[in-house]
Amino acid sequence: MTELADLTAVELLAEYRSGLSPVEVAESVLARIAANEPTLKAFYTHDPEAVLAAARESEQRWQAGSPQGTLDGVPVTIKENIATEGTPVPLGTAATELVPAPVDAPAAARVREAGAILLGKTTMPDYGMLTSGLSSFHEASRNPWDTARTPGGSSAGAGAAGAAGYGPLHLGTDIGGSIRLPAAFCGLVGLKPSFGRVPVDPPYIGRVVGPMTRTVADAALLMSVVSQPDSRDFTSLPPNDIDWQSLDFEPKGVRVGLHLTAGVGLDVEPDIATAVTEAARLFEGVGVTVESIDPFVTREMLDGLDLFWRTRLWADLMALPADRFERVLPYISQWARTGGDSSGVDVYRGFSQIDKMTVAALRATEPYDFVLSPTTPVSAFPAEWASPVNDPAKPFEHIGFTVPFNMSGQPSVSVNCGYTGEDQPIGLQITGRRFDDLGVLRMAALFETLRPEQRSAF
Repeated sequence: MTELADLTAVELLAEYRSGLSPVEVAESVLARIAANEPTLKAFYTHDPEAVLAAARESEQRWQAGSPQGTLDGVPVTIKENIATEGTPVPLGTAATELVPAPVDAPAAARVREAGAILLGKTTMPDYGMLTSGLSSFHEASRNPWDTARTPGGSSAGAGAAGAAGYGPLHLGTDIGGSIRLPAAFCGLVGLKPSFGRVPVDPPYIGRVVGPMTRTVADAALLMSVVSQPDSRDFTSLPPNDIDWQSLDFEPKGVRVGLHLTAGVGLDVEPDIATAVTEAARLFEGVGVTVESIDPFVTREMLDGLDLFWRTRLWADLMALPADRFERVLPYISQWARTGGDSSGVDVYRGFSQIDKMTVAALRATEPYDFVLSPTTPVSAFPAEWASPVNDPAKPFEHIGFTVPFNMSGQPSVSVNCGYTGEDQPIGLQITGRRFDDLGVLRMAALFETLRPEQRSAF
């Protein structure tokens, strides 16, 4: 029998309309958390009593026939760098002063207004600059599929919480793959929306907020809430009237590019290449045309972006008092330090690679409605490692498939497409044209109907 903790958000809302109590759901989810959190370490903050109090309030609203909003009574987690009023925002590092946030960030405000029940804030690594849950502030988060492995990052806790069934909805952030990579490692749906689709405060080049869920329908539901406008993000797209729940479409005639070689970084593991190729074959079976795409990301592009990110973080680190600087995860401070040794001309040249990466991604993908690729070339690595090669001199050898679409602003989703020989999930990345978030979700929803039956982490 399916436990209440395993119901999707769409299913929960239907059950609430039929009389199910949000309190029963909260109790089931809290039991799941209590059983697994001592090992998974997905949460930065978690207050079971506050969860039950919110569930009782939701129960009263449903009994009165006046739910507060689209998500009333649905459990949700929020990544720690998405501010929530009254809670400090440590950014995954012990170097941050713990000052309570004065207000909710846009996405947090929208889910509260919609009546969602906040289970807690999920963990991230120092400054969000790792593809793991390694942190100087938190104990390392672990992957429910194999607790010796990382859940990925930087939305590490969100990935672990999603795979373990800590409720159906989880919000992460992504500037180079930080939603999609943990979604791939944890067998989830992880959407990086078009840049500007979901208001972010503070906004930054390539950074987005997006859903991590077990189903595409739940991701679409959460997008209908968090994509609402907020004036604090001057980079946000105009308000939209996207019908997020309209996920059916006719695939015949759709043209898809198959992108199996990133052009830079780690080679794709054979099991992953096989699974992504099989996914393309399944799409072909329903009338989709698939063509191969040549690599388009270069070493110069990735290294240039790496240098700019190093310098950007070093500028923040060098302003810290010595006692706080010493608390930063050594991998991160070692990585960032080389940015401080670079000339202004070198940093500018690195920054200019963002535009080159953007142009390359848009030109390579322009002929296609969608592009299929691995989300990551490798499966989840040890939980104690910072990255797949665990070397601060080579920090981004695994993001060749994800980061170009942060820079180009294109929507991109990871959805599970199989399992390795070691029973680890494999992420299929589906990328669309700029602003076609709904199209990407439709393709992912179609794939859910084509792929074999899914396994669970437990």
